[in-house]
Amino acid sequence: MLETILAISGKPGLYRLVNRGNRSLIVETLDAQKKRMPAFGTDKIISLADIAMYTDEEEVPLRKVLKSIYDMEGGKPASIDYRKAGSEELAGFMAKVLPNYDREHVYPSDMKKLVQWYNILIENGITDFEEKTEDAAGSAE
Repeated sequence: MLETILAISGKPGLYRLVNRGNRSLIVETLDAQKKRMPAFGTDKIISLADIAMYTDEEEVPLRKVLKSIYDMEGGKPASIDYRKAGSEELAGFMAKVLPNYDREHVYPSDMKKLVQWYNILIENGITDFEEKTEDAAGSAE
């Protein structure tokens, strides 16, 4: 599911991929308005499935971090207010979610964006953060 959820640089919020146009992608906002618009090749577009967070050992896929927040919060929106939280509060929250996150490369702005995206996904009923395994495809052989 996260493969079709997109972040577009310079535009707030998250977007769902609806269709592909000639030279653009047709995206829809993940909010109450469900506004559709084109996203062009000049926009920096990235799927949430392609994002990872730095840790001391390796990069952890965003889906695992979101799943960790989901489990910690019991499937509810994040208990931290990312708009008002200070750097120390965000760091404490992040340490609970991903204890070995790289404190030099994960900035407070990254943490705020993570919490914001998590809340947007939860509000829109997107809670499937599990990675799709290829066992189902492999068993059909």
